[in-house]
This record gives sequence, C-alpha cells and structure tokens, in this order.
Amino acid sequence: MSGETYRELGEAGWAWVRRQVRDKDGPWLPEVVDGEPARPAEDRDSLYAGIAGLAPVLVELTRTRALDDGEQALRAAIVDRLARSDRVDPSLYDGLGGDVTALRLLDRGRERPAMARLAELRTPAGWEPAPAMREQSHGPVTDVVSGSAGVVLTAAWAGGDTATEIMTTGGEALLRVAEPTEGGGLDWRMWPGYRSSNPNFSHGTAGVAAALAVAGHALGRADFVAAARRGAEHLVRIAALDDGGFVVEHTIPRSTREVEPVTWNWCHGPAGTSQVFAALARAGVEQVGGHEVGELRRRCLHSVLTSGVPQRLRPGFWDNDGRCCGTAGVGDILLDAAQDTTDEAYAARLLRGAETMADALVERAVRDGDGARWRFVEHRQDPPLLPPGTAWMQGAAGIAAFLLRLARVLEDGPTAPVIDRPDQWWTVPERLCVTRSG
Repeated sequence: MSGETYRELGEAGWAWVRRQVRDKDGPWLPEVVDGEPARPAEDRDSLYAGIAGLAPVLVELTRTRALDDGEQALRAAIVDRLARSDRVDPSLYDGLGGDVTALRLLDRGRERPAMARLAELRTPAGWEPAPAMREQSHGPVTDVVSGSAGVVLTAAWAGGDTATEIMTTGGEALLRVAEPTEGGGLDWRMWPGYRSSNPNFSHGTAGVAAALAVAGHALGRADFVAAARRGAEHLVRIAALDDGGFVVEHTIPRSTREVEPVTWNWCHGPAGTSQVFAALARAGVEQVGGHEVGELRRRCLHSVLTSGVPQRLRPGFWDNDGRCCGTAGVGDILLDAAQDTTDEAYAARLLRGAETMADALVERAVRDGDGARWRFVEHRQDPPLLPPGTAWMQGAAGIAAFLLRLARVLEDGPTAPVIDRPDQWWTVPERLCVTRSG
C-alpha cells in the first residue's frame, strides 16, 4: 500500500482519539470506549494509558503538517496539567518519567522540574515503588515500565543538570539486586523475590541491561557496561538460537503462565529484546556469548519476521495490535532497525516487514464517521473482541503514530526524522532523533 494510505488511516485513528478527550481539571482520556459512562484511566496522566501518551502523536503530526487550533490547545493543556503534577511515582510509563517524556517532547525545558523531583525522590535503594505496588514488591522495582531501568533511560534521554545523579543512583541500585546465573550471567526479576523471571524487554533482564549499557556509556561507568554484558550473556544462554533466530520465553519457569510460552512483541518478545543489543553496541561491546552484537539484533528481528505475525494463526497466538504487546510496536521496532542499518537489502527487508504490520492494521481497522480504532482479541472470553482502546500503549494513539511515521519513511527515505523516546532512542542514528539532536 502507499504511504498516503497509511497516513490517511493514521489521521483517522488520531481523529477518533481526539473525540474521546475529555476536560475536567485538564484533559483526560477514557482508557477504553465500551458504551459505559466515560471514566479516566487509573492514572489519567500516564504515558502508558493517559494524556502523556498523546505527546508523541502530536509531535509526529508536526512532521507532516501544522497542528490545528484544537490540537494546539490540547498540546498546551497537556503541558499545563503535567507541569502542575506533584506525583511521587517515579516510573517511565506510570509516573514522573512519563511526565518528563511528554513535557520535553511538547515544550522543551518544561521537563526540568519533573527531573529535579526524580532526583529529590532518590533513596540508596533507588526509588520507592509507586503506592499501588508497595505491598506487592517488598523492595525496589527494577524494570523499564515501572522501575529503575525506566527512570535511568529517561534521564539518559532527557539529559540536564540532574541526569548524572539519577543515572548513577538507578544504575547502582540495579547492580545491587542483580541475580548471578549459571555460566557467569546476570538476571533481573521485576523486583527481588518476584515469583518468576520475565527476561525480555519490558519487565526483565533485556530492559535492565539496555538501561545499564546506555547509562554506562553516558557516565563512563565500565561496571555498568560489564553488568549489561553479563545480562545479555544470560539471555544468549537461555535463548533458542534455531534457524538463525533468537527467542527467549515470556516467563521462566513456564509453569507460572498458562498461555503461549513465546510472544514476539515489544514487551516480552524478540522485537523488544533486540534493543539491548543496540544498546551494547552503543556502549562499545562487540561480542556477547561468542556472537557479534549486531548479529544478535538481526537474529531477534529474523525471528519476528519469520514467526507468522501479524496473522492470528491460532487462538492466543497474536491477539493484540497495539504498541506494547502487538502489531504497531513490532512495526515501529522494524522501522528503527531499518533506519539504523547501512545494508540496503536488509533495510528493505525490515521495511517490508513494517509494511506487513501496517497492512494488518489497515485490514483490522474499525471505521465510521468518528474515525478509526482497533479492537483486540481475548480468545478466552465470549465474545472475544475487546472494546477499542484510546491510548499510547494499548490503543489507537500509539497505532496512529506508527502509521504516520511509516508514511514518512516510505516517502522521505531512511533519513526521515525519528520522534525519539526514552525507551528506544539509542536504536537509531542520533542525528535522526528530533529530541536528542534538536
């Protein structure tokens, strides 16, 4: 399909999201639209499900056209709301890290108070978990979504006066809770004592190792980089490397999970896990477990491209089209890798893969006069179709941003600017990053 087809659908998805925005003490979104009275997401301001997640979409739109008056007003209202926040949750996807992300994207410089608050909230163990997680975790949370790894990545991306102390505190906290594994590797659970290991990007070793590699490079901390490498060595040791691929199970031990043992997405699959190898390359690590780090990144993406996604091959195989767990997130990672490589044939293969993801989104879109949205599937319930989501990670906002970006890359080529974010900016050339290089 053409770039214009993807852009038009992305605009339709964004139009539907805009219709869902409500205003009471600043803008908010219902997380899903299900016919019930609209209510905000549990955290109305978050990057994951709230208004902070509209920031990357708004910036993506500006690469193609000017924002209209309503969009400009929404942009200003998001900045005003987040700049007034007094939250204590430090995390990237539910807390202050998300505020930093949205504010820096929308109004550079307005993120500084939120960064200062992250620095103020440090403890010797890192950061206190969000109130909702304290009874569960009994200790520091480590991961990209809710824990220290995400805070470290936020500071590395945003920079500024407090970035060094935030990265140092977070990195040292992660070193203290690393679990040595067979063969000299390191593993990180979501928090010490968590019932299982989720080794991939969002809640486990791949994400933590990526954060340590990025911070180690920025700070000149060889101990951070060495720990990141040992984390990657653990991943190599437990991965299936068949047929030129790289696949680590979603949950270890498998007995704690009653669905598909392997997923292919940003959060728990080789798409997201590929990013740790880009982070290690940035930190100067050439090999892990006897493999070149560039080869390991390619292996991860080869596994994704040959897995069968985005087809729903069987119940439970591929039920989500969103950014966190599904089609849009995979497509965006393929675009990152395509824009990062100098191998034209490989870039073309990755771009075709991204188009395959987008074509599935075109096919599955639900369209009417209000715009476009997507309904994911939960095969264990009747009926299986879920209500459409609005937000960045599990809804139409994140899907729209991917489609709009793909249209630009198809039309402008591999040097098209990238709307970079804390959890991926090191996977593309820094000169292409709108925020990092601008």
